[in-house]
Amino acid sequence: MSVLVSLDPSLRDSVNLQSHQNISRCYDCDKCTAGCPVAYAMEYGPHRILQMVRFGMKETALASRDIWLCAGCETCGTRCPNDVDIAHVMDALRQMAVREDIRNPANDIANFHRVYVMLIKLFGRMHEASLMGALKLLTRDFVSDMDAGVKLVAKGKIPILPERIKGAGEVRRVLKGP
Repeated sequence: MSVLVSLDPSLRDSVNLQSHQNISRCYDCDKCTAGCPVAYAMEYGPHRILQMVRFGMKETALASRDIWLCAGCETCGTRCPNDVDIAHVMDALRQMAVREDIRNPANDIANFHRVYVMLIKLFGRMHEASLMGALKLLTRDFVSDMDAGVKLVAKGKIPILPERIKGAGEVRRVLKGP
């Protein structure tokens, strides 16, 4: 049985432009995946995602739950002998997947990402109470961890009202991308 995979030769250039990286420098040493603290939960791992991008496997890369599982800890980039910042590549892939409305098996993570970025664009910073409220509305899971949230609010760990920063417009501009 053969599987046809559509290839997009412009994917590598698009990802390089958006992530400010040159993934062609990767020579597939696998050090990124070996050091990744969440690779155990991934299907492919960071080095294979880079391969997919280099080969133009756009649909497979953007639909992979691996891009959503990336913790952004930058361990992969630190280990890379060619200084490819794979966390930036993963972020670019997530942004492309959101723009192209590609459904993902890690939908909870994708929802978290969408709401997180929306709140940063809105306030210029994260507001945890708004994040939790929006996620509760999306998932319709209103009570599963309410006791923890109430305790955090009561202790003053989560402010009820968000604060905007002075440079919120600049943050919005940066997040808009190229």
